[in-house]
Parts: sequence; structure tokens; C-alpha cells
Amino acid sequence: MAIEWVIALLVGAVVIAGLAFYAGRLLWQVKAQRLSIAKQQAEAQARLEESKRQRNSKLADSIHLIARAMKEKQCEYSEGCLRVWVLMSQYSFSQQRQLSDDFAGIFKMYDAVKEMPTHDARKKYSKKEIFKLDSARWRAEEQLEAEILADCEKLLVEFAPLPGSENVVFN
Repeated sequence: MAIEWVIALLVGAVVIAGLAFYAGRLLWQVKAQRLSIAKQQAEAQARLEESKRQRNSKLADSIHLIARAMKEKQCEYSEGCLRVWVLMSQYSFSQQRQLSDDFAGIFKMYDAVKEMPTHDARKKYSKKEIFKLDSARWRAEEQLEAEILADCEKLLVEFAPLPGSENVVFN
């Protein structure tokens, strides 16, 4: 009877050792899987950050060029403000900002002309209506010129151009 107990204990010990080995192997696989997932997430985050950085660089370059063109009177304020406002709204700032307060002149001009028709949409209006819209746009440009130029100075400082593009010459 003692041999039967010994054999039963040995079989039980082998079964327990096998189950412990299997459980340890599963735990090791879960750990390896967690490390792999963490590595993939870190790589994806790095790719996202690099993509965001490249996108911001291109947006900053465009904003800088348009601000420079407005400052040098190579671009109408209404067109420049429309373009700059759209680009700034797509820019990923490091912290939340109230752009309408930071660049009030550009926002006011954008707000004044955002509903006005452009390109083919203008063709649907009579010459009298187009002149009326243009007159309102010109008045807004005239009234907001000082604020827009001050905002352009801020834009030129805040949105640095990409290396090599700072020497672009407007004809």
C-alpha cells in the first residue's frame, strides 16, 4: 500500500509540475505579447508624431509665405486671411489656443469674407451684386489693414519657414 501512495504522489507531482510549466509558458507568452503590443504602439505613436511634425512644417511654411505676401502687398488681405485662417485651423498646436483672440485682425477679415462667393460661384451673381460684395470686401480690407499687418508680423515670427524656403522671392 505504501508503494501505491508513492506512485500516486509521483504522478500527482508530475501532473502539477507539467501544469506549472504550462502556466509559466503561457505567462511568458502573455508578457512577450504585451511587450510586442507596447513596441508597436510606441512605433505607431512615433510615426504619428513625425507625420504631425511634417504636416505642421508644411503648414507653417505656407502660413509664413502668405503672411509675407500680404505684408509685401503681393496678396490681397481678404484672400490671404481666408487662406491663412484655414491653414492655421489645421495646424496642430502643442496646447489649446484661441486663434480668434491671438490673430484678431485675420479672424475679422476671414469672418467678413468667408460667406462671399468665389471663382465660379461669382458667375451666378449680377455685376451690380458682385460690385456690392467687392465694395464690402474692400472696405473691410481698408478698415482692418493695421490689425492684419500686425497679425502678419506675429505670423512671420511664430510660423518659421522650412529650411531653404525663406529665400522665396515674390514677382
